[in-house]
Amino acid sequence: MLTTLRIRNLALVADLTLELAPGLNVLTGETGAGKSVILGALGLVLGQRADRTLIRSGADACTVEAVFEVGQRERPLPDPELLVRHGLEPCEGGQLILKRTFTSTGTNRQFVNGSPTSLGTLAEVAGDLVDLHGPHDHQSLLKPSRQLAVLDAFGGLGLARSMFEKAFRQREELLAARRALVVDEQAYARQLDLLRFQVREIEAARLTDDDEALEAEHHRAANAARLIELSRGALELLSEQDDAVLTRFGSLGRVLQDLQRLDPGVDSLTSLHAQALVLLQELQVALSRYGDSVDVDAERLAFLEERLNLLQSLKRKYGQTLADVAAFGVEARLRLGQLEGRDAELIRLDAELQRAEVALAKAGDDLTAARRKLVGKLSKAAGKELAALGFRQSQLEVGLSRSETPSPTGFDQCEFLFAPNPGEPARPLRAIASSGELARVMLALKTVLAREDEVPVLVFDEVDANVGGETASGVGAKLRQIAEQHQVLCITHLAPVAAAGHVHYRVTKEVQDGRTESFVSRLGRTDRIEEVARMLGGATAAARRHAEELLGS
Repeated sequence: MLTTLRIRNLALVADLTLELAPGLNVLTGETGAGKSVILGALGLVLGQRADRTLIRSGADACTVEAVFEVGQRERPLPDPELLVRHGLEPCEGGQLILKRTFTSTGTNRQFVNGSPTSLGTLAEVAGDLVDLHGPHDHQSLLKPSRQLAVLDAFGGLGLARSMFEKAFRQREELLAARRALVVDEQAYARQLDLLRFQVREIEAARLTDDDEALEAEHHRAANAARLIELSRGALELLSEQDDAVLTRFGSLGRVLQDLQRLDPGVDSLTSLHAQALVLLQELQVALSRYGDSVDVDAERLAFLEERLNLLQSLKRKYGQTLADVAAFGVEARLRLGQLEGRDAELIRLDAELQRAEVALAKAGDDLTAARRKLVGKLSKAAGKELAALGFRQSQLEVGLSRSETPSPTGFDQCEFLFAPNPGEPARPLRAIASSGELARVMLALKTVLAREDEVPVLVFDEVDANVGGETASGVGAKLRQIAEQHQVLCITHLAPVAAAGHVHYRVTKEVQDGRTESFVSRLGRTDRIEEVARMLGGATAAARRHAEELLGS
C-alpha cells in the first residue's frame, strides 16, 4: 500500500506529508482547497507529465516523494528483475521509495530507492502499483481491447489467453520464415549467387587464431633493416667502440677499488658496481641475440602484406573483427543451406504451419468458448452493482464477435453495450456522453473485478460526479467493498461517500504570512462529524445528527 506521500512546492502546497492507512481513505474539503493537487502530485511521482507552471510561486523546484509498503506477495511488486535490469536498488525492509523533482528551467530528476533513473523507467516501475481514475481516466474503458481484458480478468482467463498468445507467436515466426524463402526466381538466384560467393570467400581465407598477430609481425618485418641498424648501433655504444660503456665502466670499477682500499666502509659501492656490470653484460648478450634474430625476408614480408590486405577486405565487407567475419560466414553457410534446400525446407515449414494453425484454432476456440460462458455472468454481476449505484433498470451487455483474422488476444472482438434507462436500446459504451455515467460503470466493474485486479492501490477522483441521495450511499458502499481487497484513495464532495471511509482526511486552505497554503489533517471522531455535517449543508444540530447516523451506519 501507499503509506506516505510528501509534496513540496506544488501549487498551493508548500510542504505537506500525508500518512495513509489501509482500506478506504477519503479526502474532503471545500472546492479549491487543494484536494486535486494531492492526486496530481501522486500522478507526478508515478511518471505523468510535469507542468512547470504548477511549481509554487517563489520556488525553483517541486519535489514529490511516495513510500510504498510492498510486503510479501505471491507476485512481487515491483518485479525484482525489473529493478535489476534498470540498475536500481532493491526494496529494503519491504519498502519502495519513489521520488520526482522538476525545476522551473525544465530539469527532471527521478529516483527509485535512491537510485537515479529515467522518467520512463519510473513510470514502468510504478505502473503496476497504482490505478488512477481521474475525471477522464475512465475513458480507457471505451477501448475494445480494454473491454476484452476486463472480460478475461473477470473469468480468470489469464492462462488461456497467454497460451493463445504463445500459439499466435509461434505461427507468426513460421510465417516469417516461410516468407523469407518464398521469393521470385530472379531474387532467389541472386541470393544464392551472393551467399555462395560470401561463403567461398570466407572459407577460402582459412581464418585462424594466428591471424590476429599478423599485423604486429608485419610491422616488425617491414622495419627489419632499421631494427638491425638500431640494435647494431646500441651494441657498438655498449661494447665495441674505444670509449664504449663497458670500457668506461671498467675504469669506474678500478677507481672504486682504490677508494675501497683507502676506506673499507664503502663496500656497498663496489657491490653496486658489480651488480650493474652484470646487467650491462646481460644487455650486451640480449642485443646481440636480438640483432641475429631480425631477418630481412622479402618473401615473408610480401606474404604478410598480401594476407593483411585480404583480412582487411574481409573486415570491410563482413564485420569489424575477424570474429565477426567468422560468425558472418557461419550464418551465411546456414542460410545458403536453407536456400539450396528450399523445396525441402518449404515442405517442412508447411507441415509445421499446418500443425501451428490447428493449435492456434484450438486455443482460439477454447478461449472463445470460455469467454462466451462469461458474457452473461459479467452482465449480471455488473448490472447488480450498477443497480446499487442508481441505475436500477439499466443493462450492461457484453457483445462478443469473432474475427477471421486473429490478434495476440484471440479471434474475438468485444464491445460493451449500455442502456442506462428502460425503453432505450443498448448502445456502445463509447457513445455515452455522460462522464458521471461512465465513472459509475467503471466503479461497478471495479467492484466486480476487485478480487482479480492485481493493482494494489486504486485512486478515484470525482467518481461520485452527478450523483446524490441514495446513489451516493451506494457509491460509498462500493468503494468500501473494493477497499476490502485494495487500498483505496478517494476525493469526494458527498457526505455518504465520505462517511464510508475507514480513514478521513480534510484538506483546508489558509493564509499564512500573506501566502495561501493548503494543509491536510487526519480527522478524529468529533472533527469527522463536523466535516460530514458541513458536507450535508452546515454546522446545524440536524446536520450533526445526520452525520452521526451516516458514520454509525
